[in-house]
Amino acid sequence: MKTIRNKIIFLFAVIWIMISLIWCLMIYSNQRTLQNYNEILQRYLLIKETSQLSQDSINSLNHYIINSAEEPKNEYLLLSEKLKKMQEKLNRLKNRNNFVTLMNFDNMIKSQLESMELVYLFFQKKNDTKVSFHFNEAAKTSMYISETTLLLINGELKTYEHFYREIIQQSKHSVMLGFLTLASTSITIFLIFFKFSNDITRPIVTLTHAAREISSGNFEQSIDIQTKDEINFLASTLNQMRVNLKNLIGEIQIKAKVERELQEHKLLLKESELKTLQSQINPHFLFNTLNILAKKAYLENAKETSDLIISVSDLLRYNIKSMSISTTIQNEIKGLEHYLIIQQARFEERVQFTIQVDGDCHFFKLPSLTLQPFVENAIIHAIEPFAEGGNIAIRIQKQGLHIFIEIADNGPGIPFDTVQSILKGIPENEYKGQSTGIGIYNVIRRLQLFYGKNDIIEIKSIANQGTCIILRLPIQKEG
Repeated sequence: MKTIRNKIIFLFAVIWIMISLIWCLMIYSNQRTLQNYNEILQRYLLIKETSQLSQDSINSLNHYIINSAEEPKNEYLLLSEKLKKMQEKLNRLKNRNNFVTLMNFDNMIKSQLESMELVYLFFQKKNDTKVSFHFNEAAKTSMYISETTLLLINGELKTYEHFYREIIQQSKHSVMLGFLTLASTSITIFLIFFKFSNDITRPIVTLTHAAREISSGNFEQSIDIQTKDEINFLASTLNQMRVNLKNLIGEIQIKAKVERELQEHKLLLKESELKTLQSQINPHFLFNTLNILAKKAYLENAKETSDLIISVSDLLRYNIKSMSISTTIQNEIKGLEHYLIIQQARFEERVQFTIQVDGDCHFFKLPSLTLQPFVENAIIHAIEPFAEGGNIAIRIQKQGLHIFIEIADNGPGIPFDTVQSILKGIPENEYKGQSTGIGIYNVIRRLQLFYGKNDIIEIKSIANQGTCIILRLPIQKEG
């Protein structure tokens, strides 16, 4: 099977070979041209350097004669030695066009070297007359060498004039060849890429159309792709998926119909159960009865009994009405006050309550029946078991972007394991209030869902000193 990977590798290899061949041909042509050009340039530089060494050696010799110092002496000897070596290199430049001129150039260098050696020798013998004579001869020879250098360079230019013309012509041919090569290579690569991309994109377009039909819910159209690579496998897999989806959707539709019918039966059953519960007690009948009892007690001058019955009626009405809706702190405090009136009638002096609410917290929204379960839990565990009773303090205040609600008692405290269970949200064996049927875990869970955050409660408890439950409610709900 010809995989797409193998096709891409083959295409890359063909293009790489073509580009490599073109690159090698151009590099070879440029290297030959540069090599010839460098050889000519080296000839010019060699002649020019020889002339410069001739002048420098005369100058260093003159400096040595004037100063008689060791440094100019060493410089002269070094330059004269370089001039001798340069003379040997010049012999390699001979050709039929510069043979005579180069021979004269070579003889003048020999003459200058001989004159400078005589100057050096007679200077050592302190023969100033001969030193002056031979130094003048060497200086004149150096001037002739400079003039001959120009003749040699001019001759070289005439000799290699045809070569320069060939380079210019070759440059023009290279530009044209490069343009033709680029054009032919581009056309070839374009044709190869067109064929290659067409072989890949045509089946992909077919697959895309088939996938679009499947996404729109049409599972009837079969996928037919005849290739010998991975796309053929993909097409057969997609075709099988189409069949499986068709069968699966049919099964889901049947199950959905069955579940819908089952849900309708459940709703009818729930409605029947609700009507059964509603038939057991009519809240309005109960409220009316409590109101009649309160009025009768009032008419009989039993004011405390009347107030207690009214508190029970209001508390029952608030609990039934507010179970599934949110309320404000102001309404929650009113309901809590009714509950506390009932508890004070029950425990009398054994229980003391204090409620402090900051003025800007009254209209803060919170789930209904949030405070009463905590207070009821404190009464049952911190006050009711002990003859001396206890104190419960409720404090609500705003701090920054949060409302803090503190419910504190001076009871025996909550065991550490129980505190950890409450904070971890473990509802096992928790107490559910007698008046609401709502446990602490459920209150905490309702608050977490209502405000969209988990760190909503903190419990501080010290054995035999009391417990303080702190609710930290954000002013703006998250999410």
